[in-house]
Amino acid sequence: MSIDVNNESGTDIDEQAILDVARYAVARMRIHPLSELSVIVVDAEAMEQLHLQWMDLPGPTDVMSFPMDELRPPAKDDEEPPQGLLGDIVLCPEVAKKQGEEAPTGHSMDEELQLLTVHGVLHLLGYDHEEPDEKAEMFGLQAAIIDGWRTEQGLTGPSPAPTVT
Repeated sequence: MSIDVNNESGTDIDEQAILDVARYAVARMRIHPLSELSVIVVDAEAMEQLHLQWMDLPGPTDVMSFPMDELRPPAKDDEEPPQGLLGDIVLCPEVAKKQGEEAPTGHSMDEELQLLTVHGVLHLLGYDHEEPDEKAEMFGLQAAIIDGWRTEQGLTGPSPAPTVT
C-alpha cells in the first residue's frame, strides 16, 4: 500500500503513527495492497476553505475525505480486491487538539488524529454516519480498527472515544 503523509499544517504531529494506523485500517478492510492513499495535514484556515468549498459549511472541520476510484472492501473472503487510488484524507490538528481535550475520556491531539485517519479511511470506502444504523456500523468498525491497531502497537489505556458526530 502506498500511503503518503504530507504535513502542511506547521504543527508537529506523529506522522509515523498516522501512516501506521492508515496502513492497518486499509489492510483490515482488505483493500488491495498496491492501492494508493494520501493524507494531507493542514492548518485551520486551509481546512475552513475546503469545508466551505466542498460542504458549503463555515469554519474548519476535523477531517474530510475525497474518494478517487471508489474502492470498496471485497464482499466475500475469497474475492480479490480491486487495485486503485483510494483517495485523499485531509486532517486538521488544531480541531483535533480541541476535540481530544473535550472528549469524555480526554486524549491527545495525536490520538485524535489517529482516530480521524481511520474515520477518513472508512469514508473513502463508502461508510457514512448520517443514519443511526450507518453510524452504528461505521463507529463500530472504527473502534475495532483503533483497538486492534493499539493492541498491535502495544499501547495501553483506553482507546480514544469517537468525537466525530
